[in-house]
Amino acid sequence: MTADSQLVANQGQPVAGAEKIGVIGSGVMGSGIAQVMAIAGHPVVAFDIDPDIVAAAPGLVAEGRFGIQGAVARGKMTEAEAEAALGRIDFTTDRDAAAAVDVIIEAVPERLDLKIELFKDLDKECPDHTILASNSSGYPVQALAVATDRADRVIGWHWASPPPVMKLAEIVRAPQTSDETTETICRLAAAAGKNPVVIKDSAMSWGYVTNRVYGAMIREANAVVAEGVASREEVDQLMVDCFRWPSGPYGMVSGATTGWRAGKK
Repeated sequence: MTADSQLVANQGQPVAGAEKIGVIGSGVMGSGIAQVMAIAGHPVVAFDIDPDIVAAAPGLVAEGRFGIQGAVARGKMTEAEAEAALGRIDFTTDRDAAAAVDVIIEAVPERLDLKIELFKDLDKECPDHTILASNSSGYPVQALAVATDRADRVIGWHWASPPPVMKLAEIVRAPQTSDETTETICRLAAAAGKNPVVIKDSAMSWGYVTNRVYGAMIREANAVVAEGVASREEVDQLMVDCFRWPSGPYGMVSGATTGWRAGKK
């Protein structure tokens, strides 16, 4: 039986042995993460404190621009597979339900104080074995880990938006993150169609690898424009023509959703 046919056979049930996933935050990013993990065969409980966001999230997953029905229309999924995946997601305002899982993926706003408080609470609410993964765009994972009594089970899992499309899986290992935790998250990411790359956490720098390099590029591009060497449009065209990038740095800025600007506020 192929993976796709197995999903059809389950008809909304999780793939045997699949971890139960909790997603904290059900906006565009959180609902997209829930969608990806459900398609991969996991039962997902997606929480948000805002009832309006919880009410809107199923529509985003089913019929949004990058939703499951779009995949059906493009021939990437069958209707049966789509129905099965949608049946594996429970959107809720009950955080106790979202905490009773094997892996938490946090997708709350990019505020360090908010994330630290959340991890402190989740440490008390979740079963002892639960892994706490942060989708921060750049805050030190160790700052979240020290708020818990399970530093070995705290890790960064940085996604790019939109989650159903982007292959990024920037896995950020803090000093106390265990081999088992790292291997589990890498396995989940790969099975969901992402490209996991494990990097070391840094206590002194914001942005991990992706946003540190991206930020350096934007700073230099801005310097070139400020000096009158070239216009924004010319910088974009040169970088596309020289390096075969799909977009230049300013095209990336206009569509950037990885949190670089938010993290610099």
